[in-house]
Formats: sequence, C-alpha cells, structure tokens
Amino acid sequence: MPSANPLSKIIVLASVLAAGFLLIILSCALFNNWLPLLVVGVFLIAPIPNAICERYSNNDDFMSEGSGNAVVDFGRYITGFFVVTGLALPVALAHSRVIGLPAMIMSIAGGLLVYGTIITFTLFFSETEEF
Repeated sequence: MPSANPLSKIIVLASVLAAGFLLIILSCALFNNWLPLLVVGVFLIAPIPNAICERYSNNDDFMSEGSGNAVVDFGRYITGFFVVTGLALPVALAHSRVIGLPAMIMSIAGGLLVYGTIITFTLFFSETEEF
C-alpha cells in the first residue's frame, strides 16, 4: 500500500486545524463571550513539555531500553495536565454559567481538533533515529 503524498497530508491537517479554530472562534463570537478562546492557548502549549523532555532525554544508554525514562515521563505528565486543563476549562466555565452549553461543546470539540492536528503533524513528520 503506497503512502500518501506529504503535500496531501499537510492539506488535510491544515483543513482540520482551520475547522478547530473555526469552532473555537464561533463558540466565542456567537455567544459574545471570549473566555473560551483560552482553550486555544492551553492546547497550543500542551505538546511543548513533551517535545522538550523527549529532546533532552538520554536515549544512548543501551542498558535502559526496558525501563522508563523519568524525563520523558515528566514531560508526558505535564502534557497530560495541559490537555486535561484544556478539556476542563470550558466545563468549569459552563458549570459556573459564564458560558453556555453549546459554547462549551464547540470549544471542547475545537480544542480537541487543534490538539489532535498538532500531535498528528508531529507523528507524520518526526524523524526516527536509526543506528
């Protein structure tokens, strides 16, 4: 099975990213409340700790292939914290009646599309080191 053209992957990812941003902006503009826009910032910084910790982890030790790496685990923990924050922020705002239920749903869906696009992009275009 032939792999897809990298240009077509970029076009699909850009379309999904645009749809995610559109949902988040519409959740703000339709209901005249711009607090759900905070979700964009949370989901944009979510993959950063994971990338930094994977960059600075020690992958050269041949004895520790079976055991976990504490630096990578810490990066995943912080990334998970940001993802849960991005999901819980619209829920907390809707619970306190600052935003409505439709704005919460649109904000969560848009945030998941943005975060999923960022993760998919890094998986498609990451270089694996072969020895």
